[in-house]
Amino acid sequence: MKTYLVGGAVRDRLLGLQPGDRDHVVVGSTPAEMLAQGFKPVGRDFPVFLHPQTGEEYALARTERKSGRGYRGFVVDSDPSVTLEEDLRRRDFTINAIAQDEHGTLSDPLGGARDLDARVLRHAGSAFVEDPLRVLRAARFMARFAGLGFSIAPETLQLMRAMAEGGELAELVPERVWQELLRALRAPTPSAFLRTLRQCNALVQVLPEVDALYGVPQRAEYHPEIDTGMHQELVSDMAARLAPGDDVIGFAALVHDLGKALTPAGVLPKHIGHERAGLAPLKTLCERLRVPTAHRELAIMACREHLNVHRLDELRDATVFELLARCDGFRKPERIAQLALVCEADKRGRLGSEEADYAQGPELVRLHRVALAVSARDLPEQASGPALGLALKQARILAIASARGPQGDAGPG
Repeated sequence: MKTYLVGGAVRDRLLGLQPGDRDHVVVGSTPAEMLAQGFKPVGRDFPVFLHPQTGEEYALARTERKSGRGYRGFVVDSDPSVTLEEDLRRRDFTINAIAQDEHGTLSDPLGGARDLDARVLRHAGSAFVEDPLRVLRAARFMARFAGLGFSIAPETLQLMRAMAEGGELAELVPERVWQELLRALRAPTPSAFLRTLRQCNALVQVLPEVDALYGVPQRAEYHPEIDTGMHQELVSDMAARLAPGDDVIGFAALVHDLGKALTPAGVLPKHIGHERAGLAPLKTLCERLRVPTAHRELAIMACREHLNVHRLDELRDATVFELLARCDGFRKPERIAQLALVCEADKRGRLGSEEADYAQGPELVRLHRVALAVSARDLPEQASGPALGLALKQARILAIASARGPQGDAGPG
């Protein structure tokens, strides 16, 4: 039995990045031998174990043979005779098919280190086409590594396009699509995820509501980039910059403008009411991908309210309160700061506005803090029932008005 460090830990070390999880491949062993040494089995579909002390993953070397459609349609062979090279060849990309032994010596039969130096994402072998999830993984790796100068090898992109056009992506279950999307949103350049999927005609299958934004014009005086799809890419990257690794904010930023794809052609390039129009496709997307509640609720708020936040200075004091209340900001106060960041990403996600000031975000957070500081304890003791709620509302509106000064109630909102 021999053990090797494989995958991302080796790849990231060679790139000079901080390695994440450490995964290992075990050659020449059996499940019984692993159990006898105290390893804990965790793999339902594959022979994967957790180390009894470190908790790191150890998988028996294996080969895979396609036996049906989808990412589960495989026959797995983890016989002790499976070699390290055979295991590496069934992996997705050459940069993930590098192994390192206990002495630090690399095994790199597919030239992964060479592709790392060239900043190329290349499929590991012909079996790449057998797993449709790899199309999304390629796009997700681009979201992480585009800033390092990576590109996808032309032959790999051609295979991805063939997989998308062949209908294989339809076999992916929502949970797997959602997990890859989350990882892309946590990456530094989510726009590369979108662009990669569009390059291989996969975005229209995975996120048709987002794909529909491309080619839709906007008013140039507000959006010098004009194309709504390009605006969305800029917004997603700005969200990753403002809230690194935060996929809740990243998802809300991704879907805040879905209504623009539904604007009638005769109205373009204006998008009157797009914030309300976007709620239906957003809910459809969330149901299809089984989006968790926290992501869904912030996304709905951002879609519905982002124009209100942009014109915060024009809103009346009572309208500001109603905005905070609609967002459940008094029961879940963390939401308001999240909403402010999504709106800032939207405002700064435009050509030439990347470094622009966005005073509305901090101001929304400040007014929320002022209103939140008013509690029922500050009201007259005789207030109770519905009267208490009304009194608390009025007290909070007065607190907002006081914080804003005399100009606060002059707006139309």
